[in-house]
Amino acid sequence: MKFQDRVLDIVKKVPKGKVTTYKAIAEKLNTKAYRVVGAALRINKTPIKIPCHRVVNSDRNVGGYKGELNSKGKIRLLRKEGIEIKNNRIVDSRKIIKNLRLKNKKEIIYSSS
Repeated sequence: MKFQDRVLDIVKKVPKGKVTTYKAIAEKLNTKAYRVVGAALRINKTPIKIPCHRVVNSDRNVGGYKGELNSKGKIRLLRKEGIEIKNNRIVDSRKIIKNLRLKNKKEIIYSSS
């Protein structure tokens, strides 16, 4: 399985109302290539099925979406899913999945710490 496919496979398991980070995904894939994770998401051909808008920076900044930093579209989608954003940052850190563990092919066991 290609790196991009592995990234997208993780992202499609992030539940509505939660986000994860580029770093958490990279660590789950045993790499420090955080920017490569972002590059894999940038070319996501099915953003409805694979919700790449649910991936943010480790510093809680919303980060990029469709090649645009702090995208109004990404912020709108996240707010629609119940994520509070102020000054382009996720307000409630409990909404961020930092430690990814795959329960099975469809679910993530997550921890906010």
